[in-house]
Amino acid sequence: MGYKVHKEMPNLRLQKRLAASVLKCGQKRVWLDPNEASEIALANSRKNIRKLFKDGLIIKRHIHLHSRSRVRRMKEAKRKGRHTGMGKREGTINARISYKVLWMRRIRILRRLLRKYRELKKIDKHLYHSFYMKCKGNQFKNKYVLIEAVHKAKSEEKRAKELGAQAEAKKAKKKKGEEVKKEAPKESKEGKTEEAKQTQINLSLIHI
Repeated sequence: MGYKVHKEMPNLRLQKRLAASVLKCGQKRVWLDPNEASEIALANSRKNIRKLFKDGLIIKRHIHLHSRSRVRRMKEAKRKGRHTGMGKREGTINARISYKVLWMRRIRILRRLLRKYRELKKIDKHLYHSFYMKCKGNQFKNKYVLIEAVHKAKSEEKRAKELGAQAEAKKAKKKKGEEVKKEAPKESKEGKTEEAKQTQINLSLIHI
């Protein structure tokens, strides 16, 4: 009965240590080709180790990391709104996102819009101040409500100006009419006196 003779593997402890030093990594990350063990065993200097590394007999293994693929997949799903129901939430609403942060976001959007309108001369400084204080008083829920309110205020202001102009015109017309009425009786009286004088002159001529 024949026995298999196992070839003893040479001790490569020195080569592994030198390779780790040359490759600047731990000994666990150094891979030595088992098929070329006898050739590797002859390398007893750093220069020889570098040559073996270049030839591919010694390899520096990659660092094993946790895969992030599942995390990325979950984040992608959460962006679509999945896995965010009541059962997945931990902490109060204020803990998840602060009321103050929400307020800051909203007020900054509203104030930015008001500044833009003022610079474009869409609203004057008085209207700007009025809406600024209303924003501070939490009167507008969002930007669209504020835009609507600005348009409404502008239309009301325009309407008030038109009505004012109409009232002024009416007043001026009335005043003019009154002046005409006052002047009319004077003219009629002057006309009558002139007629009376003329008749008297005529009568005196007849008597003569």
